[in-house]
Amino acid sequence: MAGQLIAGGRLVTPDGLLDDGWLLVEEGEIAALGAGEPPRADRVVDAEGAWVVPGFVDIHCHGGGGEPFTSGNADRIASAVATHARHGTTTLLASLVSRPIPELVSQIAALRELTEDGLLAGVHLEGPFLSAVRCGAHDPAILCPPDSDSVAAVLRAGRGAVRMVTIAPELEGSVRAVRQLVDGGALAAIGHTDAIESQVMPAVDAGATVATHLFNGMRPLHHREPGPIGALLSDPRVTVELICDLVHLSPTIVRLAARHAGPERTVLVTDAIAAAGVGDGTYDIGGLEVVVKDGVPTLAGGTSLAGSTLTMDAAFRNLVETCGLSVQDAVAATATRPAALLGLGEVTGKLAKGLRADVVLLDRGFHPTAVLRRGEWIS
Repeated sequence: MAGQLIAGGRLVTPDGLLDDGWLLVEEGEIAALGAGEPPRADRVVDAEGAWVVPGFVDIHCHGGGGEPFTSGNADRIASAVATHARHGTTTLLASLVSRPIPELVSQIAALRELTEDGLLAGVHLEGPFLSAVRCGAHDPAILCPPDSDSVAAVLRAGRGAVRMVTIAPELEGSVRAVRQLVDGGALAAIGHTDAIESQVMPAVDAGATVATHLFNGMRPLHHREPGPIGALLSDPRVTVELICDLVHLSPTIVRLAARHAGPERTVLVTDAIAAAGVGDGTYDIGGLEVVVKDGVPTLAGGTSLAGSTLTMDAAFRNLVETCGLSVQDAVAATATRPAALLGLGEVTGKLAKGLRADVVLLDRGFHPTAVLRRGEWIS
């Protein structure tokens, strides 16, 4: 006997569903999986009636549990990560909002250490290279074009930890910056943009491969000028983020976008702020006051959405129960595709032999009942 066994659940694997399935974990990895009679193990977890899915991978998240990722305090950042882990997220990028470059460099340095320690999968910079016209909850006074020195400074600060940077492609120097990011090992994403289609495509041709929360913070889709939404959704090279909290996007829009992009190009993200897992109140995002009421964050004194209080289990649940996509589609959008996008497809994001034991057990209503991260159960 060896390891621990999850038995009797419905496993969602790359090869299909395994009813009455089992999964054996040894030394933090998936040692074997199958259906029917399971092997013996030191510990057996009864998963009868549960969905067994890979741990969620969130590539766009600003904080949780009352803590932002900008504090520079390792314990506070770990608390935010733990909040999302309890909701099934086992791999997470820490997203930073627009700040002056020297301040971002300091924030990146703190997050780099936690990335090296394995707590985070890296850093996503959502700004400051954004359009003031579509800035959302970013301070417009801080926004700037992506000059080569600034891009080099954030990449240098990350030492490989900066995994994604969002850019508005209409800004001066954006195409050069996309190439610089890709050459530096980071994903270039397009977002918070007022660009028309002809301004978007050169950035995609240069290597931009992600649409930051498609529809939100973008020039709207128009039948004579598709803008960034039409350009990014229709291009097979681009993976699209969707905030599936049913506030940022209607179920119809989620359904249309996800079905068009398909499981190979659809990623669910939370865009969660510190309020996730805590509740209503007043918060700070990049120096701007945000009020959360009935779970919806908006800039104080206005109606502009300022992130979300979403967790990935709720996004999964919403995609299946309200938007009408399959459980397999939800697994692809919350785990398999985002893991592959980060270059972690052979590490996590799937239930497969040899991959890291990142596993979530969901009840029939798609609520987590247990979470395994790197082979360790999360309380």
